[in-house]
Amino acid sequence: MAGGPQLVLAALAGIAVIVVLITVAKLNPFLALIFGALTVGLAAGVNIGDGLDSFADGFGSTAAGVGILIALGAMFAKLLADSGGADEIVDTIVGHASPRSLPWAMALVGAVIGLPMFFEIGLVLLMPVIYLVARRSGLSLITIGIPALAGLSAMHGLVPPHPGPLTAIDLLGADLGITLALGVAVAIPTTIIAGPLFGKLAGRWVVLGVPDRFDADDFGSDLKGSPTTASGTTGSGPTASGPGTSTPDRESGSGGGTAAVTATGTLTERRRPSFGITLFSVLLPVALMMGKALVDIFIDDESNPLRQTFDVLGRPLMALLIAVIVGIFTLGRGAGMARDQIMKCIESSLPPVAGIILIVAAGGGFKQVLVDTGIGTKLAEWATAANVSVILLAWVLAVLIRLATGSATVATITASSLMLGLIEGMSTGEVSLIVLAVGAGSLFFSHVNDAGFWLVKEFFGMSVGQTIKTWSLMETALSVTGLVFVLLLGIFI
Repeated sequence: MAGGPQLVLAALAGIAVIVVLITVAKLNPFLALIFGALTVGLAAGVNIGDGLDSFADGFGSTAAGVGILIALGAMFAKLLADSGGADEIVDTIVGHASPRSLPWAMALVGAVIGLPMFFEIGLVLLMPVIYLVARRSGLSLITIGIPALAGLSAMHGLVPPHPGPLTAIDLLGADLGITLALGVAVAIPTTIIAGPLFGKLAGRWVVLGVPDRFDADDFGSDLKGSPTTASGTTGSGPTASGPGTSTPDRESGSGGGTAAVTATGTLTERRRPSFGITLFSVLLPVALMMGKALVDIFIDDESNPLRQTFDVLGRPLMALLIAVIVGIFTLGRGAGMARDQIMKCIESSLPPVAGIILIVAAGGGFKQVLVDTGIGTKLAEWATAANVSVILLAWVLAVLIRLATGSATVATITASSLMLGLIEGMSTGEVSLIVLAVGAGSLFFSHVNDAGFWLVKEFFGMSVGQTIKTWSLMETALSVTGLVFVLLLGIFI
């Protein structure tokens, strides 16, 4: 193992290579992470063959642990979109809200839709109803839209099974059920503060008319029959001019997700599954994974039948697999989709997420090189000697990489990899808090190097300055508020 200063310089060199390749050379993060890992190995004095072996080991283990889950999550999200189940959730919640409570209802809609959906797909589904609600309520487009964006983004950064939290859980060896429960606990107050409360202020700062992007016929005559998942966007090219629409994720969604949705969008005439059935389908994998965490806490006897049952059903792979199978019947068949239509829907969900799976797996390879060179151990020794809060350090690292690269996924991967040496001896709950701190930091101040920035700008018809005063500050509020609540939980865990 090389000396401490050399290892720290190797880590900094690797991160610098990743940042420069992504931001200056505009290289895909998958390739940037490979070159970053090789840079770390060479700078640390590791034989290039050994460095490649380390990268391959990390790549394979991460693809096996996270890649399958991302694929299953994409399948379920596509079923939810194409069946009209997402519309049913939106219409039911918004349709029962008073004008005064509409921003709160939109935050709830964004959170529920954001639970299984990637950010871009969720935004595409929500934009027609955001336009409609703003137009008919007379409220500011920002006042209505920011809460929905906050709900989407909070789920994206803090709650598995999104790729960012899943990757951090896998890299740090955290318990998924406990992280899920704590993530929801942090996401709720964070969404409230960054959503309806901040949205009320932002709506005064930036006053926008509702863009005439969708024809009135797309919305029907009332809220109950209003939005059509992706069909509302078909032909209208909602983000045709937005440079963010072709970029994979922020980077944690499905690249090309917008095109995938619009290409196979739900027809307005299709029968929808009921609200109850749809909500059951969405919450089923969450309930199974949280159930396993609770059973593990309260039942010590490993031979107990209930614990054995949840040990199987509550595993992330099994929970998401069950959700897809159940969704085929409750969502697909519930919407009257034929077998061929369901199979085509599932197949079309995979190409858009191939890129993000490769990026996440490459991040696992980068992590393994950091581990094998001993950099994590040296950083842990430094942090211990400096008496730095591990949670705060995790957040700061994620923030710095997020600002530099614009990618939530790269920020999550890199910050999690650097934290490996610091979690030794921590309890399960404490490791989960580190995951959430990284997730919160990865959301900080989205700006012009983030695809999500341009996606929001184009959908809302804002200038760059207006987007910074609304979307960018909302993301910052999410990040800082998330850190505050993680630190508060750290007092009791």
